[in-house]
Amino acid sequence: MSKKRNYNDPVYKEFRLKVLKRDKYTCQMCNKKKKGCVVHHIMKWSTASTLRFDPDNGIALCRACHKEVTGHESHYITYFTEKVRRNKK
Repeated sequence: MSKKRNYNDPVYKEFRLKVLKRDKYTCQMCNKKKKGCVVHHIMKWSTASTLRFDPDNGIALCRACHKEVTGHESHYITYFTEKVRRNKK
């Protein structure tokens, strides 16, 4: 059973802010700087409870790219993990 996400939780807000800052508020798929980027969990929230608040498990995506990824998350794990690794440098 997965814990429901609380977007107002200070720990969740901190996780989100760290990811957005690291990714320079830029979508990591289309590389456009967009207001309102969402933070996507690379390893799903529902199945990777130990990684829920780990910034290395988050990536900034615009809403359009996030919609494209949704339902196909497993196809993007390696790609997103590599992007995060490069962005940390």
